[in-house]
Amino acid sequence: MLSLFINWNPSPEIFTIPGIDWPVRWYGLSWAFAFIGCHFFMNRIFKAEGRTEKQLDSLTLYIVLATILGARLGHCLFYDFPYYSTHPLDILKVYEGGLASHGGGIGILIGMWLYCRNTKENWLWLFDRLIVVVPFASFMIRFGNLMNSEIVGQPTDVPWAFVFHQVDELPRHPTQLYEALFYIFLFVLFYWLWKNKRNDFGKGFMFGLFCVLMFSFRFCMEFMKENQESFENSLPINMGQILSIPFVLAGLYMIFRSKKETTHIHPTQTNA
Repeated sequence: MLSLFINWNPSPEIFTIPGIDWPVRWYGLSWAFAFIGCHFFMNRIFKAEGRTEKQLDSLTLYIVLATILGARLGHCLFYDFPYYSTHPLDILKVYEGGLASHGGGIGILIGMWLYCRNTKENWLWLFDRLIVVVPFASFMIRFGNLMNSEIVGQPTDVPWAFVFHQVDELPRHPTQLYEALFYIFLFVLFYWLWKNKRNDFGKGFMFGLFCVLMFSFRFCMEFMKENQESFENSLPINMGQILSIPFVLAGLYMIFRSKKETTHIHPTQTNA
């Protein structure tokens, strides 16, 4: 019965700024809180490990620009290339929506590489710290997706199904909520690992573990989602799953690499 399900129909707009007719949207606010929250927690990490606030401010600039550019270009290239290849100026219309999390992930990797090259920071050290806060940002973005009634799940009859009235009248898996809860779990897990176990791992281990957990989950979740673009219907697995595979493989490599480094630094000791 429909009454058993959760009827979901919030407005994507919170309010409109008087005088300039500029709407404040949940999705934009989610991105803002994502960056603010990440900066707050990274500040604690940097202070605890002897880095300066100036270094963090510089890193934040790199990450903000790289995330937005990567997420936007990822959407345009991976999900709607035929349109944007003939309308390239529309790539700049970020305010109209269209951001891809996998593209954002690639953007972050490139932004961090550039930061490390210019500042001589150890890139594995930085990767192991930044992934502590990435799940918090992912949580906030999925909250924005939920408020936008987008990236919806497939129809289901589970009692906690959402009826996204802005999409149709079918009860569907609230996949945005599933992902948001998992990302909060990852944030707590990796903050605890950084706080209590960071010196027990080789460089790159936490980054590798993050990639495996995050993108294995993303790969599995795609089976419960509606495809975002029609061309995905003809693929054996959708674009989100295709883009998740390299991250999982890279994560497994980093875990293996860090294990070899740990064994090299702390060889097994035997009694004489």
